[in-house]
Amino acid sequence: MAALFDEMQNTVPETVTATFCATLVDEWVRAGLSEAVVAPGSRSTPMALALLANPAINVHVHHDERSAAFTALGYGLATGKPALVLTTSGTATVELHPAVVEAHQARVPMICITADRPPELHHFGAPQTVDQTHLYGRSTRWFVDPGVPDAHSASSWRGLAARCVLEATGSPSGPVQLNLPFRDPLVGKPGPLPPGRGENAPWFHKLEPSASQPSAVTPLRRLLTQLRLDPAKALPRGVIVAGAGVGGTALNPKIVHRLAARLGWPVLADPRSGCRTPDGTTIAHADMLVRSEAFAKNHSPQLILQFGQLPASRLVNEWLADATAPWVLVDEDGWFYDPARRSSIVIEADPNQVGRQWASQTDSVMPTEKAWLQSFVEADQTAARAIANTLSAKDELSEPAIARAVMEHLEEGSTLVVASSMPVRDLEWYGVPRSGVRVLSNRGANGIDGVTSTAVGVALSGPPTALLIGDVAFLHDTNALIGLAKRPLHLVMVVIDNDGGGIFSFLPQGEQLATAGFETLFGTPHGVDLARLAAAHQLDAVEVTTIAGLENALETANSKNGVHLIIAKTNRQENVVLHNQIHSAWQLG
Repeated sequence: MAALFDEMQNTVPETVTATFCATLVDEWVRAGLSEAVVAPGSRSTPMALALLANPAINVHVHHDERSAAFTALGYGLATGKPALVLTTSGTATVELHPAVVEAHQARVPMICITADRPPELHHFGAPQTVDQTHLYGRSTRWFVDPGVPDAHSASSWRGLAARCVLEATGSPSGPVQLNLPFRDPLVGKPGPLPPGRGENAPWFHKLEPSASQPSAVTPLRRLLTQLRLDPAKALPRGVIVAGAGVGGTALNPKIVHRLAARLGWPVLADPRSGCRTPDGTTIAHADMLVRSEAFAKNHSPQLILQFGQLPASRLVNEWLADATAPWVLVDEDGWFYDPARRSSIVIEADPNQVGRQWASQTDSVMPTEKAWLQSFVEADQTAARAIANTLSAKDELSEPAIARAVMEHLEEGSTLVVASSMPVRDLEWYGVPRSGVRVLSNRGANGIDGVTSTAVGVALSGPPTALLIGDVAFLHDTNALIGLAKRPLHLVMVVIDNDGGGIFSFLPQGEQLATAGFETLFGTPHGVDLARLAAAHQLDAVEVTTIAGLENALETANSKNGVHLIIAKTNRQENVVLHNQIHSAWQLG
């Protein structure tokens, strides 16, 4: 290392900068990183050249920094591995903030490389110079600014890169900001890199827990005692809430349903949890069930076991919060997905490990009487028939029917990205149970920003990907369409076009405001021809108005690689009426 330092001392500054960047990229490759999303700019040139020069890095260029960040987030959301996102200095770095907030709250790993002007250019009016120190506040797992690359610090370069990965993938995972000030000249050729670990090993290793280590999971009988329940008696009438966002580990539906069957409890399965599969304990229409006052009252749980996030349904969450029952929340990082502040015990552990061990201990407790689970299953089947019968009686396209059709017609092994607002609710309320499809959504901060870009990032991870999104969210992220036609993806985008903000029609504003005022502030009709917008980006689009047309378009799109846009035309007012008809059909069923 001393000889390398002596050699570098005699090199020009741009060589030191290029060597620094090449070293960081080499170390990231050693740590298993492979994807970088680059937004073009000048000050970021040294790092952009280093990324492009390393054949192990797939470079995805995006003109818009905000879309670039959400693309990186989508890749991390799908894989659990951080993608790199690189911007130039100034307001370009600010554009990453929405995606950083989502990555923070959803615990998605991401490494944000923000190029910066050198210290001597700050505070004197130099262009594209803003204070980028801790730019994203408390939303990052780690912030570091190592200063202008200097040969004296060459021995620290690999450790810097390796720690970025460890911090982004730690517990909990999340975004990291690496702020890199570069001086002119910005174009140089790297010299010899500081030596790395042998056998291309990363500089730092993360020690994973050993399966042979004693488990820290509280035994089931002891937990019941802690909750002041008698483990010698039959278990109370409980429910399992299976949600998304359990940390770095996805829920294993087989483990969850095995535990539920042995306890005699229903699983209220959010589509994003992976547990809404055709199992005997799956409850797919909990929102419908609790709309019945009699059912909600007679089925108030006496014990609640929550894995990950709560569902999107306000009614289900209120029903759970109203129950005077012990509430156990299991999360890998101990995060409080508990807005009602009702949790009795928060268990910081891998939910799959908890479920597996408790299922093995159910012989020591008496399960809940069979009638409890059976009453949920029978009611869920009745609700499913009410939904199917109501929708089949109508020829025109509807938003509940769109959600069901998209879920039913995706090929095995696909990933479905669902926008917040109404699409995620329609899928949760009306989607059918099925296996073989992974459902993802930006429900960390629950915003509609960057959803299309997120889907692009998910598609970059490999599997066939579909997007279910409303027109306002789609228009909010139209820069995601730049260059999309040329990206080697299999992405099917289904846009629900009801010419405005559909969810507001279900809120008090829709009932209490005059039509003109409501439309101005909340309905917000946009009047954009989405097919022509797609054509401007060299994307083919098909408009559908019937369920048969949607199903045919989905089958055609699924059979081809590339990017496909399906515009599903609906009516906001009719959509509210249909939702009420479905709920009334269940009440009468």
